Amino acid sequence: MIITALPAALAGIVWMLFATETTLSVPALTGAIMCMGVATANSVLVISFARERYEELGDPIAAALEAGFVRFRPVLMTALAMIIGMAPMALGLGEGGEQNAPLGRAVIGGLIFATFATLMFVPVVFSMVHKKQGAKAAASSESPHVAH
Repeated sequence: MIITALPAALAGIVWMLFATETTLSVPALTGAIMCMGVATANSVLVISFARERYEELGDPIAAALEAGFVRFRPVLMTALAMIIGMAPMALGLGEGGEQNAPLGRAVIGGLIFATFATLMFVPVVFSMVHKKQGAKAAASSESPHVAH
């Protein structure tokens, strides 16, 4: 469930590099790795909180909704701190600044998409997976056990 936000991060990286006409390079791939790390950490925040709430509430949809709302600000603050911090690098200003610009651009594009996916898509996947697991557990407990 945690890695379900990573395809969105990859899409954001590709989109940003394409939109800024930046070639795929070693700094861009380094930025992609950095972006994946932050996106994964944000997803871990949401999923761990959702699991705690699921154990208390027993309802996967309520747990996912609460995780999305309660973890909204920490996830957004983490992503925005990284995006704002990378903005000067992404602009490529100064002498030799264009060398590391792909790194900043990849991080910014990936985090924009990954943050949206972490806050909207990851809780939905959590609720769907746990709802299906709950249905399987209920079905297996209702069926009589046959002794052989």
